[in-house]
Amino acid sequence: MPDESGGGHAVLSRLRAVPGIRALSSYRREWLVKDLIAGIVLTTLLVPQGMAYAELAGLPAITGLYTTILCLLGYAVCGPSRILVLGPDSSLGPMIAATVLPLVAADGDPDRAIALASVLAVMVAAIMILASVAKLGFIADLISKPTMIGYMNGLALTILIGQLPKLLGFKVDADNLIGECVGLVQKLADGAAVPAAATVGGCGILLILVLQRWLPKVPAVLVMVVLAIAATAVLDLGEHGVDLVGELPEGFPPFTIPDVRLADLAPLLGGALGIALVSLADTISNASAFAARGGREVRGNQEMTAIGVANLAAGLFQGFPVSASGSRTAVAERAGARSQLTGVVGAALIVVMLVLAPGMFRNLPQPALAAVVITASLSLADLPGSVRLWRQRRAEFLLSVAAFLGVALLGVLEGIAIAVALSVLNVFRRAWWPYNTVLGRVKDLEGYHDIRSYPHAEQLPGLVIHRFDAPLFFANAKAFRDEIRRLARTEPRPRWIVIAAEPMTDVDTTAADVLEELDLELNAEHIHLVFAELKDPVRRKIERYELTRTIDPRHFFPTVESAVVAFRKLSGADWPT
Repeated sequence: MPDESGGGHAVLSRLRAVPGIRALSSYRREWLVKDLIAGIVLTTLLVPQGMAYAELAGLPAITGLYTTILCLLGYAVCGPSRILVLGPDSSLGPMIAATVLPLVAADGDPDRAIALASVLAVMVAAIMILASVAKLGFIADLISKPTMIGYMNGLALTILIGQLPKLLGFKVDADNLIGECVGLVQKLADGAAVPAAATVGGCGILLILVLQRWLPKVPAVLVMVVLAIAATAVLDLGEHGVDLVGELPEGFPPFTIPDVRLADLAPLLGGALGIALVSLADTISNASAFAARGGREVRGNQEMTAIGVANLAAGLFQGFPVSASGSRTAVAERAGARSQLTGVVGAALIVVMLVLAPGMFRNLPQPALAAVVITASLSLADLPGSVRLWRQRRAEFLLSVAAFLGVALLGVLEGIAIAVALSVLNVFRRAWWPYNTVLGRVKDLEGYHDIRSYPHAEQLPGLVIHRFDAPLFFANAKAFRDEIRRLARTEPRPRWIVIAAEPMTDVDTTAADVLEELDLELNAEHIHLVFAELKDPVRRKIERYELTRTIDPRHFFPTVESAVVAFRKLSGADWPT
């Protein structure tokens, strides 16, 4: 007869492994009031931002609320971070639009756009969960900070230019940033701007920025939204040409299996990969920042699973891809949030609003939503970071500029591809052309040091100590060979060229062949290639490659100093006085 108690324990242990269940079992009663209050405060930001970011993605405003509800509930169950808030995000909106809108351009059907965005969320979920199973959390590191700064600056400009027509009360049909700029100028020249819309939008931006700067504890977006709705009622803005949000659909979002054409899956997959990468990088960075404040660690693979579940939940209820939000998490933290119950309260309050008061935001002006998006885009830009790169490292500043131009001129999805490619190429460039130098002895300093930093460093006659700061592999082996040849031709001719090989963490087969040829060439000129401080795993590879047939096994030393002592004993050379 099977052991039922053992099976029950196994089920309980699996349930306790779910982060939400584990958090519930350790929940403290004194946290409840704080979580409830924080949830109410958070909702005041979730609603207008959810609607605004949905429209930024080219989708109906209601889908932003559906997405917010489901991703908060999904992350509350599976999310390992105690207070991280997920939801529609300003950095993902343009990527979603760039993926979905070209596929609906022919008919402009909003239902088809929603279905495509939902499939996109399901694809992002699948990518995240599979990456978590394969423990690929390190993929988030594919975008270096300089290229991310450039990408975000380009994204901020793209969002800003794209939202200005909405802010001013007209539309521009264009496929890229240059087209939008040209269309914007033409419309303004034609007098298409609606004064009332421009006033509402401009005042909304000003109010949000002032409150965020001088009264950071005041919910700036909520205050602006309430005043904009009040202005609509008092001034009858709808009659003055200002577009309004209108009545939202009533009730909880229905469970929906999104139905799309087979031909749409390939372009959706390309967008999903880019969105997954940005969402992962954004979530890991935000989770790390907030976890560090509480002395906790981030579990990257669990975060990927949780992001995947949140996206899956959103995608099955007419939602779109989501990411972590630093601003909303900060609001929850300042409001006293202690657990994911804060997000659950926020989701519940949005459901209550949709069931009992779906018309609450019908008089919200569209320029007010544009103001929300534009102020969010301004927070994406990092101009001080760009200036710092210019001052500190021009090469990385140029990488940042290239990523910026990729987003601005080619598009958002192309921009993220360029950002990733540039980050990888920058790593390869550093390994391809690594720093290398000659070392010498410096008075009153132990060891051997770079003669570029210490021009008066002493060198032993007949001995050159060379340091190559990279693994030796197919791409840089010839550069290494050419540098050693150059050193071999210096006067007076060296007898030993000692490679200070501590930074040389690998030698591949191509480099091994180059080393063999180089050693034979040097031996013909009565010069010996000598290695010092070579790591044991690399030494074992050299032996496996049978390089010790040409390179004398006695020419491997544990330290540079021991190599210098051996050379002095062999040659009788002494340091110059």
